Amino acid sequence: MGSNHGHHPGDLSEGEVRARALESLLREKGVIQGDVVDEIVAVYSSDIGPLNGARAVAKAWTDPEFHDRLLAHATDALAEIGIGGLQGEYMVAVQNTESVHHVVVCTLCSCYPWPVLGLPPAWYKDAPYRSRVVREPRAVLAEFGTHLEPGVEVQVWDSNSEIRYLVIPRRPDGSENLTEDELAALVTRDSMIGVTVLPAVGAAVGAA
Repeated sequence: MGSNHGHHPGDLSEGEVRARALESLLREKGVIQGDVVDEIVAVYSSDIGPLNGARAVAKAWTDPEFHDRLLAHATDALAEIGIGGLQGEYMVAVQNTESVHHVVVCTLCSCYPWPVLGLPPAWYKDAPYRSRVVREPRAVLAEFGTHLEPGVEVQVWDSNSEIRYLVIPRRPDGSENLTEDELAALVTRDSMIGVTVLPAVGAAVGAA
């Protein structure tokens, strides 16, 4: 399942329709020009938001006490490192292991931990992902290039307005000597949703 699903006008929510209308009006008035909106969205999608989650994951990999606090009380642990706010009030962290792989969805709408992961990707909000990942998670993961061993249990976590989830991906092989900042640079948004896994250090990395 790729991230390039198109939208027909009838597929847009009321908020998306209003946002597009506002952007069109601002362009007509000359307030915004070029691809400035797309550039701002890209920054929040790829840098500011996911960087917060990546910092938390890297710290959990390197600090056993923080790791335990993150799994026990994620909201409080994230607040320790300055992460929190609207859409991140009630966080739960789950950890991928050799035997269990976690993946997150919001089947009812698109509840998503913005303070940790930034803007939600388009596919996360699309009906096919929201319905299929619950019924056939392995097939959906395979479409992201994630092929799990038959013995690995897949657990699907359904976010809602009260609880949102952060997946702690498995630490990549070959990363033992990396600093916390270097580890954070390896962590992707999709790995913290659980649809991808992190490759070994030095291995080819696919598109996030």
